[in-house]
Amino acid sequence: MSISGDWDRRISRRALLRTGGTLAAGAVLLPTVARAVGSSVDGDPFSLGIASGDPTPDGVVLWTRLAPRPELADGGMGTQRCAVQWEVALDEQFKFPVRRGTEQAVPEWAHSVHVEVTGLLPQREYFYRFKWGTNVSPVGRTRTAPPPFFGNKELTFAFVSCHNWANGYFNVYDDIVRRDPQFVVHLGDYIYEGPGGTAPFRPHLPAVRLASLSDFRIRHAQYKTDPDLQKVHAALPFFMTWDDHEVDNNYAGLVPGTDVPAEQFPAIRAAAYKAYYEHMPVRKTAVPSVGTGMMMFRTIQWGRLASFYAIDGRQYRSPNADPASPRGANGYTPSELDPNRTMLGPDQMRWLLNELSTTRAGWNVLANNKAFSPFDRDTALNSVEFNSPDNWDGYVADRQKILETLAERRTPNPIVLTGDSHNNWVRNVPPDFNRLDGPPVATEFMGTSLSTAGNTPNPFVRWNNDKNNPHLLFRNNQRGYVECAMTPQSWTSRFRIVTEIEKRVYGTAETLATFGVESGKAGAVRM
Repeated sequence: MSISGDWDRRISRRALLRTGGTLAAGAVLLPTVARAVGSSVDGDPFSLGIASGDPTPDGVVLWTRLAPRPELADGGMGTQRCAVQWEVALDEQFKFPVRRGTEQAVPEWAHSVHVEVTGLLPQREYFYRFKWGTNVSPVGRTRTAPPPFFGNKELTFAFVSCHNWANGYFNVYDDIVRRDPQFVVHLGDYIYEGPGGTAPFRPHLPAVRLASLSDFRIRHAQYKTDPDLQKVHAALPFFMTWDDHEVDNNYAGLVPGTDVPAEQFPAIRAAAYKAYYEHMPVRKTAVPSVGTGMMMFRTIQWGRLASFYAIDGRQYRSPNADPASPRGANGYTPSELDPNRTMLGPDQMRWLLNELSTTRAGWNVLANNKAFSPFDRDTALNSVEFNSPDNWDGYVADRQKILETLAERRTPNPIVLTGDSHNNWVRNVPPDFNRLDGPPVATEFMGTSLSTAGNTPNPFVRWNNDKNNPHLLFRNNQRGYVECAMTPQSWTSRFRIVTEIEKRVYGTAETLATFGVESGKAGAVRM
């Protein structure tokens, strides 16, 4: 994308009216030409790219971070405080700018920039860029959401999860950019906290298990240097949530999931949350604070067609149940059935149940990080075992509250999007764990990893062949993502796979399976 236009000219009233801008109070765009102290550095200060996220009908979040030396914890910026200019336009040449401003990039937040642009028109494409001194960022493209009750007729988006730098390239993102959905939903495991193994395909920086703020900043910056990740962030807005590897594998609240000393874990989690905020296009309401964590659960509304609910299944959960505890005939331990244990915590649960009870959207989509539907892992036909304490099978009471709300309040067309498992799945969500063959309450589409686990040496595809799990329609173990399209009448999920991630290979993605959901009828059918 080319860059032209005059950063320092005023936007005329005629230009504003011609391009959809506004001269309302507080929204007039007079550029702030602040002194960019120390604006000459060795290296590209925009080496981590740019991104946008959390679109609303009148705005979007824009993100960048100044880091000419991404391998350093401070990005090579030292302690200077920088005035970073930003600009939004209707065209990629910036002949018709509609918004400008200045944001401070400070060392306390790793010189990251979060701009919450408002005053834009709904359901429009915009272009944006940043400038620091004489340095100009790449040009990004983003989109705003439709008006709250607009009867929009279609939406296409992609959802992804689990990209591990050490396992391979992020080739999947090239296919997403080519197919150009409206936005991308990321369901977690954006980075991995481990050292990367003894023989990683791409070595992690730093080559340690992350434990400090410096460690997490360097790892996030390393991931952000990937050209395909930069490409997709520059092309499409993201709707983010997280899972465990952004902090520690299988952690629960303030309890570590690995051999991290328990007394050290609160500080590690706080460092991980801060670094996550510094590197993601999320709103300032998510700014983490010591003692209260980081606000990640929220709603994105897409006209009357759909509402998306980002689930935080990590920060508030009770400690995982002991998988070795004795199990009853129903396949669960007493702890997993304990009504006092929670996956979401009371505040998030109240928010979610209220959203699902009062929604006016045609489709209601949970952006969820762990397997939601029950799954019988016992291969015998005369017994069951739901031995997966880190998934929703470990938090039965919380899951049942959601299922009962969906059924009692007749929530329109509930869909659950899930990451984490490094497999593709389609599951019809049963009314409870005792009736896996019962009439479905919702539909769950689970996406595979983008790169985690590397190339698949022995790929398999299974179609509705598990007698223990009659609600399971499809399973596959290759790398890829899921492309979803919806109209008021129907939902379509296309499972897109790639066979090679250990080389940069583009143009080879294909649709392995397609499933649909008819509006008003829970459960998927193969197409």
